[in-house]
Amino acid sequence: MIKILLADDHALLRDGLRRSFESAGDTVVGEASTGEEAVALAKALQPQVVLMDLSMPVMDGIEATRLIREQVPATRIAVLTMHDDIDKTRDAIAAGASAYLSKGTSFTDLRATVLRVADGETALSPALAGAMINTVTNAQANEDLLSDRQIEILQAIADGMSTKQAGRYLGITTKTVHNHLNAIYRKLDAQSLTHAVLGAVRLGIIDLHHEPD
Repeated sequence: MIKILLADDHALLRDGLRRSFESAGDTVVGEASTGEEAVALAKALQPQVVLMDLSMPVMDGIEATRLIREQVPATRIAVLTMHDDIDKTRDAIAAGASAYLSKGTSFTDLRATVLRVADGETALSPALAGAMINTVTNAQANEDLLSDRQIEILQAIADGMSTKQAGRYLGITTKTVHNHLNAIYRKLDAQSLTHAVLGAVRLGIIDLHHEPD
């Protein structure tokens, strides 16, 4: 069971999400219809995860994400949006979002992602990540930048694995995975796991559409 704050300006969508999460045994601690309300409620209610829309009045979801990550660092953000605007995707990741999902995502996949986010993991929507990648031209491969093991870890995560799953898949501990990720962040000048994966894809180091063995 997890505690969730819903932030979306569409009341019907919030109601549907609330019913679905509560049916799954989770607790929706509050609902916000503006980014400003989302920040205030996150501070007051201390949810584990905020499910954040980007297009909201008063304050958009990107600024709300940034403020929540600054003011309530224990709370994680999962963006749920109908848009695949490239700049907004990048801005949300830079603001501290741990997941970026389309509103077309099934509830089963949505809840699984929210659980992973609550557990400290990061998740990517392949469709939205692909939209970002398609805007990049003349990408230069730079395989020498990362070690073979670091590339294997990023590739596993790009294939949809959590850090724990990547460790099991590669036969190493989760702690070792995180040690490699810390080195990757420094090498790629990345602020988050999502940022690192997308940066590696843009450089041609890993492939978003790779099929794991």
